[in-house]
Amino acid sequence: MKYLFFILLLAISVPSQAQFGKLLEKAKETKDKIVPKSGALSQEEIGNGLKEALDKGVSKAVDFLSAKDGYYKSPYKIPVPEDAEKITNKLKRVPGWNNVEQELEEKMNRAAELAAEKAKPIFIKAIKNMSFRDAMDILMGKDDAATNYLHRNTNTALVAEFMPIIKQALDEVNATKYWHSAVTAYNKIPFTSKANPDLDKYVTKTALDGMFKLVAKKELDIRKNSSSRSSDLLKKVFSRQD
Repeated sequence: MKYLFFILLLAISVPSQAQFGKLLEKAKETKDKIVPKSGALSQEEIGNGLKEALDKGVSKAVDFLSAKDGYYKSPYKIPVPEDAEKITNKLKRVPGWNNVEQELEEKMNRAAELAAEKAKPIFIKAIKNMSFRDAMDILMGKDDAATNYLHRNTNTALVAEFMPIIKQALDEVNATKYWHSAVTAYNKIPFTSKANPDLDKYVTKTALDGMFKLVAKKELDIRKNSSSRSSDLLKKVFSRQD
């Protein structure tokens, strides 16, 4: 009876050949995760590759937008805010103010172009602080995963940095003075409600929205267009997500 029990125990505990094969396969998969195959990406390569891609995308976006007409004559142009349209529309009928909308629009975009360069060090700091987990989530994530990472980690700092610069830039291009004069002229028109939309906040928000759209475009280009991967590291890293 004792021997019969021992035989039954062996039959239950010893895997069949098929089960044993599955166990070996699972063990091999586990080993491959721990010990990468030759040519596999290391954590350092993934991190450096993503940082290089972000550096490249951010630099191109900032350089483009900070150049003359980077905002003003591009798809990222900042239009006159809706709240200001009623002012500009009324002023068009007042002598000396018939081009008020075009003048204001150009001055706002010039201010954004002056401020854009200040975004680069803030982006670079967020890129340097990227963890390996962040890098993997970006590499294997959606087409705008890197842009979303930057938005989460830089937007507050960018607003804080941009706001005073936009204000100063608006002053430098005489937009604030021009807008104050426009509002003063508007408020003198009979039967109009007093108004003075905040240009600083509006230009800051719209300028940053445009910047993130352009960064997203650069990210998509590197992900989808292999010819945009200008280094061996970029080619190696992004071939993983192809």
